[in-house]
Amino acid sequence: MFCMFSEGLKGIVAAQTSISHIDGKEGILIYRGYEIGELNHMSFEEAAFLLWYGYLPTEEDAMEIKKKLNTYRELTPAMKAILHSLPEEMDIMSALRTVISSLGIPEYNWKPTIEQSLRLTAVIPTIIAYRFNIVMNRPLFEPDTELSHVENYLYMFTGKSPSKAVADALETYMVLTMEHGMNASAFSARVTASTESDLVSSITSAIGTMKGPLHGGAPSGVIDLLNEIGVAEKAENVIRKKLLKGEKLMGFGHRVYKTHDPRAIALRKKLLENKGGDPALDLALFVEKKAIELLAEMKPGRSLYTNVEFYAAAIMKSINLPSDLFTPTFTAARIVGWTAHVLEQAENNTIFRPQSEYIGKR
Repeated sequence: MFCMFSEGLKGIVAAQTSISHIDGKEGILIYRGYEIGELNHMSFEEAAFLLWYGYLPTEEDAMEIKKKLNTYRELTPAMKAILHSLPEEMDIMSALRTVISSLGIPEYNWKPTIEQSLRLTAVIPTIIAYRFNIVMNRPLFEPDTELSHVENYLYMFTGKSPSKAVADALETYMVLTMEHGMNASAFSARVTASTESDLVSSITSAIGTMKGPLHGGAPSGVIDLLNEIGVAEKAENVIRKKLLKGEKLMGFGHRVYKTHDPRAIALRKKLLENKGGDPALDLALFVEKKAIELLAEMKPGRSLYTNVEFYAAAIMKSINLPSDLFTPTFTAARIVGWTAHVLEQAENNTIFRPQSEYIGKR
C-alpha cells in the first residue's frame, strides 16, 4: 500500500475534533463554536467548562467548577515530599512532570473523566508555585480557597492577593492559551491516550512535549526588548535601530497566523480595559502600537503582527516572575485543552499507528 510521506506529519489530518479550530490565513481561533474574541470576558473556570462539556456554563455550572477546583488544589504529603527531595538544579517543568507522574494511581485509570481532569487542572498551579518557592528559598503558601483559580496561582508565589489589572490580564491570557488545535503536546497526549493508558500518563507525555523549546519556550526575547526600551519615550529609537540592523523583532509574526493573532487582539482589548492599572502593561500597549507603525513603514508587505507571546511576556514582566516560569504558566492553562483532547480521544478511540518509510540499505 502506498503511503505519502509528510515530514513532521505536516498537513496530515490525524483526528477529527469539535474542540477548537484554527484558520491561520484569516486569523481565526474557535473554541467549541465560539470565536476567541467572544470569550475574553470569561473566567478561567467558565472557559474550562466550555472546553470540557462543549457548551457555555450557567452561573450555577461556573460556581460548581470553581468549587471543585478549590477543593482539589492542595498537595498531598507525598507530593510535597517529592518536591522537597528533587535536585535543586532540576527545572520546574521536569519537577512538574515528575510529581504529576507520581499520581498514576487506580483512580486515574482508563476511561478518563472530567472529574480527573478537574483534579489535575487544580493541582498543577500549586505544584509550580510550591516548587518555585522551594528552589528560591522563599516561604511556602497554602492555597486560598476564597480566591479564583488564577488569583490563587498568583497569590501562592507571594502570599499577597494580586492587583485586579494583573489578575485580569493573566486570566485572559490563560483563557486564550488553553487550547490551540493539534499542537505537539495535544497530539502526544492523544497518542498516549489512544493506547488506553491512564490520564496521568497522557498528561505526563504532554508536559514532556511542552518542555521542548520549540513548543513551550519562554519569551525571553520579548522581555529583553521591553527591558531595553524601559520607558515609552525610548520605544521608537530602540525599535527603529533594531529594524535597521535587520534584527528580528521578538513578539511579532507567527508561523500559523499569517494575519493578526486573534489571541493577541483579545488580550490587547482586555489590557485596554484596565489601562493605567499597571505600568508594565501600559508600556507594552505603547510599544506594540509603535512597533506596528514602524514595521509597516520599514517592512511594507511583510504582514508582521503582534502574537500572543508579546503580551504573555508583558504580563510575566508585570507579575515580576522570571522567564523560566513562562512555560510552567503556559502549562497551567493548556492542561484544560490537553484533558479535553484526551476525553474526546476516549469517546471514539483508535490507536495511532502511522507508517514509516524505510530508506536504509536492502
